[in-house]
Amino acid sequence: MSTAWSKEKTTGPRKEKIYSKYDYVLIALTIGIAVFGIVMIRSAGVYNAMLLGSELRFVKSQAAGLLAGCAMMLFVAGFDYHIFIRMIFSKNKKIRVVHILYVIALVMQIAVLFIGVDYNGARRWLKFGPVQFQPSEITKIVVIIFISYVAYINRSIFDTFSGFLKVMAFTTPLIAVIAKENLSSAIVVAGISVGMCFIASNKNGYFVVCIVVMMMAAALYIIFGDPFRMERIQIWLHVETNENAHQIKQGLYAIATGGLFGNGIGNSVQKLGYIPEAYNDMIFSVICEELGVVGAAGVIIAFIILFFKVIQIGYKAKDIFGTMLCAGVMLQLSIQVVINVAVVTNSIPSTGIPLPFISYGGTSAMIMMAEMGIVLGVSKREKRLNSL
Repeated sequence: MSTAWSKEKTTGPRKEKIYSKYDYVLIALTIGIAVFGIVMIRSAGVYNAMLLGSELRFVKSQAAGLLAGCAMMLFVAGFDYHIFIRMIFSKNKKIRVVHILYVIALVMQIAVLFIGVDYNGARRWLKFGPVQFQPSEITKIVVIIFISYVAYINRSIFDTFSGFLKVMAFTTPLIAVIAKENLSSAIVVAGISVGMCFIASNKNGYFVVCIVVMMMAAALYIIFGDPFRMERIQIWLHVETNENAHQIKQGLYAIATGGLFGNGIGNSVQKLGYIPEAYNDMIFSVICEELGVVGAAGVIIAFIILFFKVIQIGYKAKDIFGTMLCAGVMLQLSIQVVINVAVVTNSIPSTGIPLPFISYGGTSAMIMMAEMGIVLGVSKREKRLNSL
């Protein structure tokens, strides 16, 4: 293959037993970034939390999500990741777990349009009793598993444009339904889909045409069909003078006042009601204000090391299914980190993408931890070879 990650893996009969261990560096990095996130949520969200009557409101919720996420990460890691492509009971023996997951994801995305919970004018959440979550977070995992499965059964399909279109024919309905209420998550899912196809392909030339066409289609949609997104672009171009640029402008003030070493943990001024929900999508601006350029660079470096570890595990996987699972997780995390930092620094138009493991969101953190559990499962079974 043309890339290291696209290296063809053994898919024949397997008999070796597991003797690999978990990648403890990956576990330490994941938990370390998440714990740092709790510290920053405590600092960035204290003003809003006190207005709601409890200084530790957001910290308790995030810590509970993190603890549940750690348990889920280890639970998922304990399973053979091939479980996602196992046969399940059926007369023709052609139905696999991944097929059921795809149907569940599609049903949930359609359901959220009708029975979803509204928040800030957007209907993106499903609620079952005390549990509330965004189906798009689960859909990201399902898309990763689905494309990894396609690569496992027929890697060469990605070498042709027609094959690429066949794969995208399955992911596009999910992307389209998500985009109805949550364009930012749809962008992430689209990025995962195209990125994984690119990694699996031996012939990447047609992707240039695809990217150009997708960018043109997105531009036409924004210009003629989405005034709200067009306004976001106007804010991005004229952040100094646009009256609706308050959030981005305050975030830039926070970054500017942080300097090289920052004002110290807890000493942000912009979090005191100036940046709306500073503990959420804009938390990176508070990191810059309190920890400065040095602290912000440290966060980015930690993520880069995390990505490298995931890549390393994917490269060592004994089959292409494990490799592609790691590729998908790496793509999701890296896309979200890049977009979040770019939005906060006004490098791209504003869109609501949280910073993985750091932005507030207990359910989101829990699901991301489960994804890391999949990667850990691949790392633990680097030397395992068993037939499906």
